[in-house]
Amino acid sequence: MLFSYTAKVKDTGELTEGQAEALDRFALAHELRSRGFVPVSISEKGVGFLEKFGTMNSIFARVKLSEQIIFTKNLSGMLKAGLALSRGLSVLEKQTKNPELNKIIGNLLHDIDGGETFSAALAKHPKVFSKLFTSMIRAGEESGNLAGALLDIGENLEKSNSLTKKIRGALIYPGVILSAMVVIGVLMFAFVVPTLAGTFKELGVTLPLSTQLLVAVGTFFSEHLILSFVIIIGTAFAIFSIFRAKMMARPIDFLVLRLPVVGNLARELNTARTARTMSSLLSSGVSITRAVEITEDVVQNVYYKEILSQVKVEVEKGAPFSKIFVENSKLYPIMMSEMVEVGEETGKLSDMLHEVALFYEAEIENKTKNLSTIIEPVLMIFIGAAVGFFAISMISPLYSVLGQI
Repeated sequence: MLFSYTAKVKDTGELTEGQAEALDRFALAHELRSRGFVPVSISEKGVGFLEKFGTMNSIFARVKLSEQIIFTKNLSGMLKAGLALSRGLSVLEKQTKNPELNKIIGNLLHDIDGGETFSAALAKHPKVFSKLFTSMIRAGEESGNLAGALLDIGENLEKSNSLTKKIRGALIYPGVILSAMVVIGVLMFAFVVPTLAGTFKELGVTLPLSTQLLVAVGTFFSEHLILSFVIIIGTAFAIFSIFRAKMMARPIDFLVLRLPVVGNLARELNTARTARTMSSLLSSGVSITRAVEITEDVVQNVYYKEILSQVKVEVEKGAPFSKIFVENSKLYPIMMSEMVEVGEETGKLSDMLHEVALFYEAEIENKTKNLSTIIEPVLMIFIGAAVGFFAISMISPLYSVLGQI
């Protein structure tokens, strides 16, 4: 909420006015006192039309991962060059072109000038800065190596972004082909099938069941073309919503892990994310239980979340970190448990996890390069089967007519 306030400077008694966002009046009063002011009056500021429009824009505004990477690397470089944190943020605020990120940096500056730590200020923006981000910053502050922590975060985000782009890129080709097939199929049903159906009717041909089905669908599409597209788009949206629903997470993740090719890729992706996140956190000085807890939020698959939850419980009991990984070799490859075990024995757990992350990231990169090659023959078979079914269904009645002549 936005408030207007009037306050006195505690030492001089000078009056000052301003505006600030806070949860409520009490929170704002507490913040003003912590900054050396004595609140005189605090009132909620009315929101005009333009401000409402700006609020609506902020709902749809977002900070891209690439912008977060640039933010962390640039800030790290400025801190290494000797600039103060507030000065570095001020420079980035002037440079950024994203209004949402610009607003967030302004809030960070305001909080830091008010005496808050950088990690505490970042934690107020969980939609942009994840728990992993804020935890590594907190560890960097405590160790006095904030620039190094920012650089590590930037590299971590860059690796994550690169993996996601490669997987999405591999799926673009089949997505485009399937979308084109749907559009062409609808148009054929709407314009080609009704023409052939009219011919069959004139000839008085007895249609097989498959042809009757295609004719019925074609008749519906030709008479309700716009409605047909609405139904298809609505069905696609419904399927997407079902896949996003929390209640479907377990069966979908179960299916993904057991699909040929995709299942192995999913296991390697979750292993790489686990290893890289844990390595980054441990090397930053975060405790092992806290690192496991944050990694649990980073992985997407519910089965991997459950394993990491078990890891946290076992570690708190004093069990070896590698124990749960050994017991779940079907999800985490044997290499993961072996390297973790070696890391525990040598005291280089972070380094071993980093090696695991590099290995599986390289594996994923190689497999995503070949993924389109693997998908292509599957698509060709699917398209061939669909075209074959259509052709046989529409041509077989013509053959029966020719046989009667």
